[in-house]
Amino acid sequence: MDAERSPWRRGRLLALAAVLLAIVIGLHALVPNHWGNLASLVATFLPWLVLAVPLLVLAAVLRRSALAALLALTPLAAWVGVFGPRLMPVEPAAYDLTVVQHNVADDNHEVEHTVDLLLAEDPDIVALEEVTSENLPQYEATLGRTFEHHTTQGTVGLWSRHPISERTRVDIRPAGIGASWDRCLRAVVQTPEGEVAVYVAHLPSVRLGPRGLAANSRNRSAELLAEAIAEDPAREVLLAGDLNGNLMDPGLAPITDQVSREEHGFRFTFPSALPVVQLDHVLARGAEVTQLKVLSRSGSDHLPVVAQVSLGQ
Repeated sequence: MDAERSPWRRGRLLALAAVLLAIVIGLHALVPNHWGNLASLVATFLPWLVLAVPLLVLAAVLRRSALAALLALTPLAAWVGVFGPRLMPVEPAAYDLTVVQHNVADDNHEVEHTVDLLLAEDPDIVALEEVTSENLPQYEATLGRTFEHHTTQGTVGLWSRHPISERTRVDIRPAGIGASWDRCLRAVVQTPEGEVAVYVAHLPSVRLGPRGLAANSRNRSAELLAEAIAEDPAREVLLAGDLNGNLMDPGLAPITDQVSREEHGFRFTFPSALPVVQLDHVLARGAEVTQLKVLSRSGSDHLPVVAQVSLGQ
């Protein structure tokens, strides 16, 4: 048979592309983050790289390449290896606190609807970001009907059913950002199970541009937040916030090295109209996030998340 007509000799470039994609998925942790935050960019879109598989299969069929068709499945195998454990069913676990986390957006004109959506989860703690001086009175009035205790710092806020005994500004402002930037607080909440230090944080945004992913400010802010958590004397720590990255992003490694998280399923929260990445998180140290789910749309460009937290871990 003519080698050019052999289905095992055609489509070598397609086959190579499939193998390279499988390597990127399977070995994503080895991707360097020095050039345009390449590893962070890969981590952001990693769950979606599997969508290339049907395109590779279709191209292999059109090319009539058995080699490319076979190797087109290698990215799928790599994806299952990375994300398969997230898809396994888990038994419901006991929990002590319900925590709602939401970047409410500074241009949110549906405050009543947003608050009703959050309160429907019967939370013990509500953490909000992008609470501006203009919309703060509305949130204080609407959430104050349910929560006796609250504290705010800059554009972040915390509402609690339980008393707040301490409240402190946490400086996570990276170099080059104006002094008015104020996006992190620490509060000690007196729960029936004991004291819990709660951080509410909003890390700097990242942008995709011609030089890659502009995430250096976010990365430095993550380092500062991680340092604060590492030095925190509290036995139980919760972190709720918009971290502007998913938990596979190496830029958030300083934080994820300090805390545990619930990693079943996919909880994409941004943009709310068609969410493709999870930016909003509830994480814990000395406690366990036993379940995390995404709520429906509010008036924000982010979706809220609600976490069940077990204390005393």
